[in-house]
Amino acid sequence: MIITRAPLRISFVGGGTDIKDFYEKYPGRVISSTIDKHVYTVINYGRLLDTFVIKYLETEQAKHPSEFKHTRFRETMLHLNVVEPGLEIASFADLPGNTGLGSSSSFTVALLKAINAHHKIPVSKEQAAKLACEIEIDILKEPIGKQDQYAAAYGGFNVFQFNPDGTVDVDPIFIDYKVRADLEDHVVLFFTGITRSASAVLGEQKLTMADKFETYKQMSDSVLVFRDKLVAGDMKGMAEMLHEGWERKKSLSGGISTGAIDELYTEARNLGAWGGKVLGAGGGGCLFFIAPPEKHAAIGAGLRERSAKLGLEGFKKIDFDFSQSGADVLFNSLSHHA
Repeated sequence: MIITRAPLRISFVGGGTDIKDFYEKYPGRVISSTIDKHVYTVINYGRLLDTFVIKYLETEQAKHPSEFKHTRFRETMLHLNVVEPGLEIASFADLPGNTGLGSSSSFTVALLKAINAHHKIPVSKEQAAKLACEIEIDILKEPIGKQDQYAAAYGGFNVFQFNPDGTVDVDPIFIDYKVRADLEDHVVLFFTGITRSASAVLGEQKLTMADKFETYKQMSDSVLVFRDKLVAGDMKGMAEMLHEGWERKKSLSGGISTGAIDELYTEARNLGAWGGKVLGAGGGGCLFFIAPPEKHAAIGAGLRERSAKLGLEGFKKIDFDFSQSGADVLFNSLSHHA
């Protein structure tokens, strides 16, 4: 048996500039951190099985991976030449999908780490990130960027720069433990109860890329300013940048925000949040704020009340810490297999 995991991430500023249509013309940049919430993959090898079995929200059984309807399972297995029947592969997650925390790419990274461990092929962070991008962007043709795959593979606080030639520079950010503890005291995360596919929102954004190019450049350039505020522990400065970034991002596409999200965001600001954003492509998912710690209880109570009025039954606060570890193999008992 093999167990792998890949972390989810919170992206602060620069999201959207990791799309090829932009970084081919101007370096894209994203600053993000992984959190202590993960997607797990478990592989069990049963020599007596003559089929493949995959388990997620559904269970599928097939003679060959090409028969699976789950796109990421299917294409990852085909790309990594999984041809030997007898594999059972299951996926679990600490949080539901489509929440804006990069879970789809974390799934792909955890899966390819597990399959390569089964094949006894060591995979570096860079290889895992590139391979996940290849599967999701080149093979599955999803209109997404590269940040989530790199965040899941590398882990920790990073500035990722997406260069016109397709290479990615990874610049880890080393912050004082007191600053990190202070940041954890100031941040608060809520799941809105609204799930959405990033591909739908990003597809619309790509159509307007040329018209909004200057806005994307500002978003990319703001990453380096945000990094300096993070290292300095400037909580209010970071929050104000999140707010500016969110306002900029909303101007890119009508699908990024909704009436309900705008109501929740405004309510949190009225209750003392300095600034925040919707995580991921937008249209749903999680709301993230930086706010004085003494305001958190009031913000939570106010948003719960507002979300109930809006009929958002799945609304809830998510407690988390930032994490340093990227995708890794937690357990591997298959090393004796030929």
